[in-house]
Amino acid sequence: MTALRSFLFIPGDSEKKLGKADATGADALILDLEDSVAPSRKAAARELIPSFLKQRPRGTRKSQLWVRVNPLDTDMTLTDLAAIMAGGPDGLMLPKVNGPDCVRIVSHYLDAFEIAAGLPLGSTKILPVATETAPAPFTLGAYADAGLKRLYGLTWGAEDLSSAIRASTNLDPATGQWALTYKIVRSWMLLGAHAAGVEAVDTLYVDFRDPEGLRASCRAARAEGFSGRVAIHPAQVDIINESFAPSEEEIAFARRVVDAFAANPDAGTVGLDGKMLDIPHLKQAQGVLALAQAYHR
Repeated sequence: MTALRSFLFIPGDSEKKLGKADATGADALILDLEDSVAPSRKAAARELIPSFLKQRPRGTRKSQLWVRVNPLDTDMTLTDLAAIMAGGPDGLMLPKVNGPDCVRIVSHYLDAFEIAAGLPLGSTKILPVATETAPAPFTLGAYADAGLKRLYGLTWGAEDLSSAIRASTNLDPATGQWALTYKIVRSWMLLGAHAAGVEAVDTLYVDFRDPEGLRASCRAARAEGFSGRVAIHPAQVDIINESFAPSEEEIAFARRVVDAFAANPDAGTVGLDGKMLDIPHLKQAQGVLALAQAYHR
């Protein structure tokens, strides 16, 4: 499965926004039942989202269709799943998880719902927001040995975490960037995802009117090891998709690295542009070319 670069939130109770969703170009849409939907509108969202899914059966979708359900501690998760699973979402985003056990519980729920809906067992993936509660960051390393076959990746969030720890802000007042706690949590999540062999998805960039800031942030995230990002506005999608795909310069250099090793098949190191490259560089170059092919570059 090719990594998804962009996950765009769509409020599940908005007919207008759902009606425009197919044209966004996002790799995945997250039809939301949680924070963007007021409590009084959740019933309406549970009607609109299944209709949207059923009108776009698996195999015909322009974007993958995911649903963010309500957290387990609200007792609404089963109600959400009962409403949406017949439509065959490609995946679920789970908010405010405390650790792998929360994902395991929902995985068991999905076994039953998939069988009832006639869906292939295990075909609905899960992306937990793995840092939104105070206990959650301490469990990030546990995903590596949890055996969660539905786990697509991990993502993180700062807003709910700051609320959970009664912080007045999640930003450093001197720099405007993430405060130390959130930098630590982000790094742990990145390591936890790679330890588990799944995708690392960066959190949203709040200012959708700052395209250059978003572009710089996405490029930095990709360089760190993230494979995609959450978007909160359609205007962010193209920038995210471009930033998380290899650039023409990266592709050209990767081809040169692969060609250099191909010309020296018995060598463990080769020289290129005055630098010595070894097998990890070759693997990195092969990964860049695989991504470029997946994204049709």
